[in-house]
Amino acid sequence: MSNSSAASLPSTDRTDVTARLRDALLAASFTADGLLDLLGAPAYAALARSETVPALRATRGDTPLETLVRLFLLQQPVLHARVETVLPVDACVEVGWLLRTGGDEVAATVDVRPYGGPDGEDWFIVSDLGCAVGGAGGIGGRGRQTDAEVVLGVGGASTTLAGITVRTPVASALDLGTGSGIQALHAARHATRVTATDVNPRALHIAALTLALSGAPAADLRQGSLFEPVRDDETYDLIVSNPPFVISPGARLTYRDGGMGGDDLCRTLVQQSGERLNEGGFAQFLANWQHVEGEDWQDRLRSWVPHGCDAWIVQREVQDVTQYAELWLRDAGDHHGGPADYQARYDAWLDEFEARKVRAVGFGWIALRRTDAAEPSVTVEEWPHPVEQPLGDTVRAHFDRVDYLRAHDDAALLAGHFKLAAEVVQEQVGLPGAEDPEHVVLRQNRGMRRATKVDTVGAGFAGVCDGTLSAGRILDAIAQLVGEDPVLLRDRTPAQIRLLVEQGFLEPARQRGV
Repeated sequence: MSNSSAASLPSTDRTDVTARLRDALLAASFTADGLLDLLGAPAYAALARSETVPALRATRGDTPLETLVRLFLLQQPVLHARVETVLPVDACVEVGWLLRTGGDEVAATVDVRPYGGPDGEDWFIVSDLGCAVGGAGGIGGRGRQTDAEVVLGVGGASTTLAGITVRTPVASALDLGTGSGIQALHAARHATRVTATDVNPRALHIAALTLALSGAPAADLRQGSLFEPVRDDETYDLIVSNPPFVISPGARLTYRDGGMGGDDLCRTLVQQSGERLNEGGFAQFLANWQHVEGEDWQDRLRSWVPHGCDAWIVQREVQDVTQYAELWLRDAGDHHGGPADYQARYDAWLDEFEARKVRAVGFGWIALRRTDAAEPSVTVEEWPHPVEQPLGDTVRAHFDRVDYLRAHDDAALLAGHFKLAAEVVQEQVGLPGAEDPEHVVLRQNRGMRRATKVDTVGAGFAGVCDGTLSAGRILDAIAQLVGEDPVLLRDRTPAQIRLLVEQGFLEPARQRGV
């Protein structure tokens, strides 16, 4: 790392001071739960939007926790005498966590934000000052010389990726574009070896601070773009990336602009990941993709999937090119500049989209799993509705069901036993007083929270699936009840059963002795 990149950051060498700082933060309840108790829900939520006034008003006292909030979250100078009752202040100044300002005050050199781990761990995410929760509000317009290499903290994209990642114990994990280190921190819980890369040397330094201050094992930190830092003989059980996926006319901001044309960075990342996965390994990304005139966006994404991988791609949101440009112009703070400059930048974005015949931009999740199946499964769908995070188990279960359905033809499906998934409810829609509903809907209250229409046979079938009877025997009983030929019913129903399994409404039931 260049000296200039790390000049204003704490040292990563003095782990003894970092450990003392962590102990002091925990002793003062400088944790996610402690902040919520101190600030209250409205001020705590405001901090997540980079709004500091409510937190300033809530920290006008002189308790240790209030002192730490003002110092590390609100970036306010605090009297040296006050800080030394809470932290090893002189050691923190020596190592670079704090610096002396005018008079008898000290100030933080980085933003340190408490973050609750999935099992109640007390973690701390380090980022550049004023950048704890992402770019909204104009990172690029703050006038710092280091804006191009600024390192953000935890934003919505970070937590989304952390929530959808499969968390089975693995030997090796790779975090591409680690930023402040949040994905590497999560991976350290269940991976024996974690490698984290970033094109920005400042990000690697900050990721090391995040891991150390959170009490996590150190990661193997490497500088470079995409898979450049990975040796040819290295493969992984898990690859995650929240890449700089913004489709922009240039590469002004390292944390968001990939520097390749259009959605080429995301495409390249996905296509190159397959050969880096061990058998059964997962690669999971957030991405943007172009909706190009005359092209099916789903076909575009299918073309990205590398050979030998199953894929599940979910489009969560679509913005037209004007909405998209405005979002990222605000992110860069360009709306704070003069009207002429703003218009010029806006025109540049629209010129870029027009040249590429892009009409909209999609955002979503891409999950790959390495497979030796002769015909890999590729599912590309749109699901903009609310889901229940974390979804890691849901993602893993999706691929488990892919394996099951791939191994069972219709005859084997009818011989199988199934159970209705947890918290699935049935809704019937029809005119008041009508003898039969117009349609029946099965709805999940967990995971993806899907809803699907079924006919009366499908509803009856799902309703009695408790794992005791085979699918074929259930259909025979239904045929007798409705007066239908059981052979015909067995012929036409497997497709509906297959869909219910695929979408997670029905789960294969393991039989005793099997």
